[in-house]
Amino acid sequence: MFLVSNWGSTAVMETNRRRFMGLMAAGLMLPVTGVLANTGRSRPLLISAASHANRHWLLGTDDTGATRLHYPLPSRAHHVELHPRQPWVAVAARRPGDYIEVVDYQNGHQIARIPVDPGYLFNGHVVFSDDGRWLVSTEERASDSAGQVVIRDVEQSFAIAERYSTGGIGPHELLLHNNELIIANGGIHTHGREKLNLDSMEPSLAYLDFASGRLNEQVFMPAEHFQLSIRHMDLNPDGILAIAMQYQGDSGDHKPLVALHRRGQPLQLLAAPEAINRQMKQYCGSIRLDSSGQIAAVSSPRGHVVTFWDLPRARFLTMMHCRDGCGLSATGQPGEFLASSGLGHLYRMNPRTHERERLPLDPAAARLHWDHHMKLASV
Repeated sequence: MFLVSNWGSTAVMETNRRRFMGLMAAGLMLPVTGVLANTGRSRPLLISAASHANRHWLLGTDDTGATRLHYPLPSRAHHVELHPRQPWVAVAARRPGDYIEVVDYQNGHQIARIPVDPGYLFNGHVVFSDDGRWLVSTEERASDSAGQVVIRDVEQSFAIAERYSTGGIGPHELLLHNNELIIANGGIHTHGREKLNLDSMEPSLAYLDFASGRLNEQVFMPAEHFQLSIRHMDLNPDGILAIAMQYQGDSGDHKPLVALHRRGQPLQLLAAPEAINRQMKQYCGSIRLDSSGQIAAVSSPRGHVVTFWDLPRARFLTMMHCRDGCGLSATGQPGEFLASSGLGHLYRMNPRTHERERLPLDPAAARLHWDHHMKLASV
């Protein structure tokens, strides 16, 4: 187990920054291979944070519904991310968060608990670099919600190597693609869970160079939609970024909640038919692409629906009911998704055939409230 402490001193930061830049210059970023390919195992494991009666866990469930991982967490968590080469999962505390836990999902042992630096907060999302050397998190300065991405060196006990500005406030999900960080700046200044600037929000997408932190491109929400907070994203092989949003304005407003973006172009806002759009309750909880990268699933737990979108045609496809459904993951079958719910249910969904199958879970997992995100690994 790594014994992790705060690594925020100027001297340590500078030493780690030089090491980080040197390794980047040496070209040590390797291509994605994936946990499933690396482990050589065939049994899938669905991993998510979950809660029940003010107790919180990292949960792993296999394809028979059996619970194979039931790891206690100090507080409610949000996102889970798989290491590309080790059987590790990083789980980030729910915003405003104070920990990231790294766990071996095959044996349930703690690899590290990473505390947030004083004066900062974790914002619920992390990614690993493609070679597994770096763990990257979205964070914000507690005083004003100024956004940062923080890069930690896995091989140096998760010491901080770099901090970059995200060019906005309240960053949430981030992606790492082709040595570029993509950050969803939600635009909301918060104190705890209280929102302080809903009349002056500036949501944006920021594209940062991973090695230097240089802002390569930033795209802001159109002025008439300034209260659409960009929260979650997924990217397909054709360079289409699919985006899920949460509206912070008047409850009677009718706003699009899904968007697409291509580099060098403005945001393309998409709306479902009005009745379905209203059923989404101005809130998208998660977005994931299928294995082909052509279909996006968007969960709306407040409206108890999952909507599906055709990315190449930039249009709404269909909707399926999922009570309090939020967590999403693609399966290996094109057009097929898994969806979890806060009621302890797990579904297999196919928007092309409109099939929805409830999958078996053992009683321990079925009692838990599954959280917003999940990932598919193997054991």
